Amino acid sequence: AAGYDAGVQGKVILQTETRSNGAPIRYTDTDRPKVTVMTVDIAPGARTGWHSHPVAVYAYVLSGWLTVEIEGGKTIEFKEGEAIIEVVNTLHNGINKGNVPVKLVVFYLGGKNIPNVIKADPPQP
Repeated sequence: AAGYDAGVQGKVILQTETRSNGAPIRYTDTDRPKVTVMTVDIAPGARTGWHSHPVAVYAYVLSGWLTVEIEGGKTIEFKEGEAIIEVVNTLHNGINKGNVPVKLVVFYLGGKNIPNVIKADPPQP
């Protein structure tokens, strides 16, 4: 918030050069970019189902606690107030193991005619 009025406060939530699985951040190469911003609510006990993203995806956890299973056996947990740098082209599944809804604000940095989400069968062990 440097340079703003004294009534404006800023706080870095996360600053990173890698996705949640450690892979480097890369952006979609397209001449027709499209940004989609949405909220996602995951009820207690619910799952997103296995899926992948061909585009960069970032989320902020407004409430709850989200467990993300990533293909290959890694599991990461995110709680209220944390940012998520989602994996790209990697299968993953979000699970709400808590007793309150998980509420997310999600930002997809994609392109026209490029899907934000691709549903998939669970990965084979």
